[in-house]
Amino acid sequence: MQRGGYSSSMQQVAPYSDTPSSNVPSSGVATHAPSPFDSSHDLSEPTPGNPTNHPLAGQPYMPVPQTTYQNIETRNSDWLEQSQKASKRSKYIVIGSVITLAVLIAVGVGVGVTLSKKSSNNSSTSSSSATAPAGTNPNDPSNFPKNSALVNSFWGIAYTPLGSQLPDCGNNLTEVIEDIQLLSQITTNIRLYGADCNQSSLVLAAIQATKVNMSVYLGNYPASDDNGTSYTRQKGEIQTALEQYGAGNVVGITVGNEFILDYITEAGQTDPNGSAGQAAAAMLVPWINDTRSMLSSMGLTNISVGNADAGSYFNNEVLSAVDYGMANVHPWFANQTIDNAAAWTAEFFSSTDVALAQTLPNKPKMYIAETGWPTGTSSFNANPNDGPSLASVANLQIFINDFACSATQNGTEYFFFEVRIPSPNV
Repeated sequence: MQRGGYSSSMQQVAPYSDTPSSNVPSSGVATHAPSPFDSSHDLSEPTPGNPTNHPLAGQPYMPVPQTTYQNIETRNSDWLEQSQKASKRSKYIVIGSVITLAVLIAVGVGVGVTLSKKSSNNSSTSSSSATAPAGTNPNDPSNFPKNSALVNSFWGIAYTPLGSQLPDCGNNLTEVIEDIQLLSQITTNIRLYGADCNQSSLVLAAIQATKVNMSVYLGNYPASDDNGTSYTRQKGEIQTALEQYGAGNVVGITVGNEFILDYITEAGQTDPNGSAGQAAAAMLVPWINDTRSMLSSMGLTNISVGNADAGSYFNNEVLSAVDYGMANVHPWFANQTIDNAAAWTAEFFSSTDVALAQTLPNKPKMYIAETGWPTGTSSFNANPNDGPSLASVANLQIFINDFACSATQNGTEYFFFEVRIPSPNV
């Protein structure tokens, strides 16, 4: 396989578009109850990391019944990792939304979650969350009803709280708490993409409030065209979150997401180590080193610093500067059949990303940052049959069954991925 890109038999197409459409339907998507905790809410507390002084203290809280979910998987046939335009998608889409993760729960996970169990529990969960179940304290977010159909089956989930994108910043603590309550029942690891709109603090506050077992990879999503403004802004958000809530749940900080892919594609190039890739690395590496210096000044040298990019677009200098790399590997967008999807994902990640890391002096630890299978079409993808296998719930189930089990057996650490566009106004 060529280092600068995929071979003709393993071409990967990026899984989402740069510009959302106003035609994407938003009806039927579960919503959260109104919350007093907007994105500007002061999350500070007298004693950092002390959940007893949490902003929710004394506030009535009850999970909102979430009975209707809609999965909108975006795919743009115009975005090819090899040759076509990519852009700063995190400004326009919500990544890893827990709302769409409910689709995984609804169809059932082969390693413990079944459709029949979910169906039988939906009515009881919905009715019980309207009033406090026996033994549940509505003032304590750590005392929440568990769904017996859910099993901790995913190594990790890619997650961004709804409303965590500038300029709107519509996220709030109550909704993030609900997300963490759900996520904690299917995984113990999440990764964030960026830090705007106070999301780092919200997530750490929610984990402390719920007292769940959850590790977090925080994220800084810099832009290449603002002279470091977005990097510096998000660095400040991350530093504030660590100062207020401590680092007990923070494993790493990921600086950049598909930064090299975006930059070299816009330059009309495909080689991550070519001239455009080196120009991108010249921006990214100093930010990585600056993040490491920030952590050192805070006495937090135990937190790792990493980078995420498309599976075949890691720049060697960038990967040599980090403790870990996170690779986006999507079998459907690589035109793989569903029968081969899990095996292809494992083989590609091993032979492309893990192999590259082993050639570098620092030998960074490698994760799969994104993998998954779409369930349907959208305005970005006129035909769910664009690849050799359907974008469907049935095939999502097959991929989860095959990949999650094999990843557990072979020790692959990954973050399952979905995309949801929350509203036509984003």
